[in-house]
Amino acid sequence: MSPGRAAGASRPSRWQAVYTVVRRIPKGRIATYGQVAALAGMPRAARQVGYALSALEPDTRVPWQRVVNARGEVSERTVGSGDVVQRALLEDEGVAFDGSGRISLARYQWKPRSARIASP
Repeated sequence: MSPGRAAGASRPSRWQAVYTVVRRIPKGRIATYGQVAALAGMPRAARQVGYALSALEPDTRVPWQRVVNARGEVSERTVGSGDVVQRALLEDEGVAFDGSGRISLARYQWKPRSARIASP
């Protein structure tokens, strides 16, 4: 999920709901792909969140690095070094990783007031 992989012109409109949610995640907090999907009004569409984030341009202002998997881990990439960049960006925001490379969801997971932030 390294930004800049896909052309922006073909982005589905529901991805805008994903971007709206991700922009709301505060600095120093994280959300899971599934959490973002639910907040965007797309329950059980965690994979779509990954696709949406991977389609972002490299100079995006969407804080894609704040989205991790359900285990609190940065997902490994098959191409590129997006996972290394993601971890470094999160550490710069004060997010700590344990010895296994996991983030404590209890400590760092974003807890928005609303159960739904955007609509697809």
